[in-house]
Amino acid sequence: MKQIAQIEKSYMKDKVPEFKSGDTVKVHVKIREGDKERVQVFQGTVISRRGGGINETFTVRKVSGGIGVERVFPLHSPNVSKIQRVRKGKVRQAKLYYLRGLTGKSARIEELLEEKDSSAKETGEESAKKKRKKSKKAAAKAEKEVKATAEEAEAVEEEAGSEETTEEEKEEEEEKSE
Repeated sequence: MKQIAQIEKSYMKDKVPEFKSGDTVKVHVKIREGDKERVQVFQGTVISRRGGGINETFTVRKVSGGIGVERVFPLHSPNVSKIQRVRKGKVRQAKLYYLRGLTGKSARIEELLEEKDSSAKETGEESAKKKRKKSKKAAAKAEKEVKATAEEAEAVEEEAGSEETTEEEKEEEEEKSE
């Protein structure tokens, strides 16, 4: 049993990109036409992934010219030169066979947006601490703004009060001159 596993391991690819069903991928497939060999790109949604080890396969579905096309690719095949994940889909099932019956907008899968630093995932306590710090900073900032507006209001009142006194003084002077 161990000998078979060792032989299979020699045929397995070392670097396989991380993807799951619901993701949109570009599969670069080597195609041999006579003596020539070229690479053809097949882009679509991964609807299933099955098997394990050297026998692992994944199914990609795309709609081309209004017709649904599905291809099953062996993950460790030498004919699959490269697999690129274009976008990450937000799905809750491992097998998306229900997409076969859907067309148009209903067949779309919502995109799962990744955080900028996905390697540093926070625990609930750490995120709560950050939220508290942010709320304290926001409260302090709001308090400063309130003080500043109060000071501005006082300054405006003082200016208005000084204008009123000057007007009263002008009236008194006019009365005296008459």
